[in-house]
Amino acid sequence: MTLKNWMSVKAVICILFGIGLLILPGPLLSLYGTSLDDAGLYMSRLFGQAFVLIAILLWFARNTTEPGTQRAFALAVFVGDAIGFVVALIAQLSGLTNALGWTTVALYLILALGFGYFLIAKPA
Repeated sequence: MTLKNWMSVKAVICILFGIGLLILPGPLLSLYGTSLDDAGLYMSRLFGQAFVLIAILLWFARNTTEPGTQRAFALAVFVGDAIGFVVALIAQLSGLTNALGWTTVALYLILALGFGYFLIAKPA
């Protein structure tokens, strides 16, 4: 797996969740056993917008061959996904979501580990 491919995977995941959170945040999050008031719908849509932003950035940056840029993107996404993992894990252990919430925990962990790998791997 190359960094380009890993960035593509993350971009696709982000665009799917981003569009879902923008268009249907209530039904999407109800799958996780959560319900939203109007403020929660608003915040979920902002979160969806951020996912779309990340997807676009990763999609267009995936073809860069400049090592400094590759490292910057890998570091930024690693840190973001590591934080996402911790937040999702705390929420899951607190009982805020149903069993489907473990998929979010796992997804953030896998993505963080993948980008972490590209931070420590020797450049090709």
